[in-house]
Amino acid sequence: MDAQHVGIDVSKDRLDVHAHPSGEAFAVARNGEGLAQLAVRLQAMTPALIAVEATGGFETVVAASLASAGLPVVVVNPAQVRHYAQALGRRAKTDPIDAAVIARFIEATKPEVRVLPDEATQALADLVARRRQIVEMMAAEGQRERRAARRLKTSIVRLRKALEKELAELDGEIDDHVRGSPVWAEKEDLLASVPGVGPVIARTLIAEMPELGTLDRRQIAALAGLAPWTRQSGQWKGKSFIGGGRRSVRSLLFLGALTASRHNPVLKAFRDKLVAAGKPKMVAAIAVARKLLTILNAILREKKPWRVEIA
Repeated sequence: MDAQHVGIDVSKDRLDVHAHPSGEAFAVARNGEGLAQLAVRLQAMTPALIAVEATGGFETVVAASLASAGLPVVVVNPAQVRHYAQALGRRAKTDPIDAAVIARFIEATKPEVRVLPDEATQALADLVARRRQIVEMMAAEGQRERRAARRLKTSIVRLRKALEKELAELDGEIDDHVRGSPVWAEKEDLLASVPGVGPVIARTLIAEMPELGTLDRRQIAALAGLAPWTRQSGQWKGKSFIGGGRRSVRSLLFLGALTASRHNPVLKAFRDKLVAAGKPKMVAAIAVARKLLTILNAILREKKPWRVEIA
């Protein structure tokens, strides 16, 4: 029999399932009983791969439940699946149709199955994500304060103080999580040994890029969205771009690269060399971010702190 590829369309209350190429399709409730039934039925199929779309968090419990049942599950980008559907000429969009398209998409692209984060790592990732949201809210309030009338400024200042208090409490909770785990504490110390990398960057990488130290430099750059992709047709060559990957990680690495370009002698020399060669400053900063990530990846792989030879 042909290997079965299973697509699952996740909605708030229901999971639509489609197996390709057998065409078997069914739906279950998105609750504990439905997930248990789904795991049993999929185990009987012995699928080569199962995929769910990233849908704002609804997919997390589904993916975790299937992974804990020993099933090969991946979370796929909904934009990529939609583009694939358009390439197939599938204009109609219903939950059962989406499940069938997801199944065909993973059969064609064969995405790599990665180990899902455990409960502790997911909890840390949630805290880090919440911290990022608080910082963004504080920045937004700061922008509003510059244009606000006097009466509104009082409200903004009051809210910023509350956000600062919440941020301090989150930082304390994140610190307790990291320092409470010997493995995480060791990783943080190794990452923070690199000039230009502070606790925020180190903890974000631990929480949101657990693959760091297990992949090669090209794979880890692609995972962060720092691998350049080119546009070329015939003799015409367009500019290279970066994108995709884990946006929050990429943004933080970019900020770390700006700091490292001033305080890390190796990366400062690397950046200055690129600028002297005529590279735009933004291109040089992206190259520094990619090199910084490569260095951090090597440090965790070798479990040795920063030294010039690594760069």
